Amino acid sequence: MVIFDSSVLIDDLRTGCHSERILDLDDLVRTSAVVLSELGRGATTLAEQVFLRRLERQYPVLTPTEKHWIDSGQILARIHKDKGFEAQKLRELHFDVLIALTARAHGARLITSNRDDFELIRGYREFGLEVW
Repeated sequence: MVIFDSSVLIDDLRTGCHSERILDLDDLVRTSAVVLSELGRGATTLAEQVFLRRLERQYPVLTPTEKHWIDSGQILARIHKDKGFEAQKLRELHFDVLIALTARAHGARLITSNRDDFELIRGYREFGLEVW
């Protein structure tokens, strides 16, 4: 099972750079509610809105649990302590932590083009990660 991070979907929507790889996957695809939220926040064109609705309809949506929200705060506190990141960077990481925890809970591999942030998160909680 795979979950795509918004970075891969945005790159593909804008340039088609991942289309062939996406089509070649044999895995079950699931969508993260967090990714849908991120995409919805930026979907301003009709094409982007159509893409988002199609994504919602075609793939089951996985949602972070109460435990994921609580764990995400604890992970971010540890990252803040270890790395000294400011509040803005921690806010930027928060949704990524939730996506990673959701993928982990379902045994899914997270596919992203955001290597740095997700490898940082994986240093605090292991999950399947593939970087494109």
